[in-house]
Amino acid sequence: MSERTKQILILLAMFLVAVVFWNTIVIYPIKIFVVMLHEISHGLMAELVGGDIVKIEISPQIGGVCTSTRPPGFFPTFMIASAGYLGSLLWGAIIFLVAAHTDYDRYLTALIGIGSLVITYFVIKSGGLFGIIFCSAFSVAMLLSVKFLPHTFHDYLLKFIGLTSCLYVLIDINSDLISRTGIGSDADKIAEITGFPSILIGIIWMLIAALIVFIMLKNSIRNKSVQQ
Repeated sequence: MSERTKQILILLAMFLVAVVFWNTIVIYPIKIFVVMLHEISHGLMAELVGGDIVKIEISPQIGGVCTSTRPPGFFPTFMIASAGYLGSLLWGAIIFLVAAHTDYDRYLTALIGIGSLVITYFVIKSGGLFGIIFCSAFSVAMLLSVKFLPHTFHDYLLKFIGLTSCLYVLIDINSDLISRTGIGSDADKIAEITGFPSILIGIIWMLIAALIVFIMLKNSIRNKSVQQ
């Protein structure tokens, strides 16, 4: 079996696992993790355009809210509203590609664990008990895995987290922005300031997300084949 075929089969297996167990406890922690990435992306963009993160809330129903201050005007509002889906998509792609292209898997796992603890301490601690418990437990689990589990585990774990994160963004965009509109989503906020229909914004975001996922997977498979 060629290396290219092996990589395609591994990615296909990960995709099937994600689909089969999508609404089970197996994928639930990753969904919550993606929500955290989504909300922290809003918060980081708010900081970049001159605002401040007030708090981040994460709910057991796989939802979240980032409360932040921002300067008035079109640009800050547009950038902050756009950062959630696109930011969490890029974080997922980065996690996947680092695992696929480097041997720094353990370091990345540790970085995710430490980063989650920092986020919990500074911004989630004022946002509700569930967020504190989940992020703390997730952080501890990631850090313990660095010490006790082998490199191969981290390689597949990070690829699965990254791939599932990207898939979740695609599904979430379709659910919140295309199948349903007018529910106060990020696209609805952008629609208010641009005049474009929120469904159009959702479609554009989904196309961008699909393109990023395609490039990510193609680059990963090609890189492995070249190394082989």
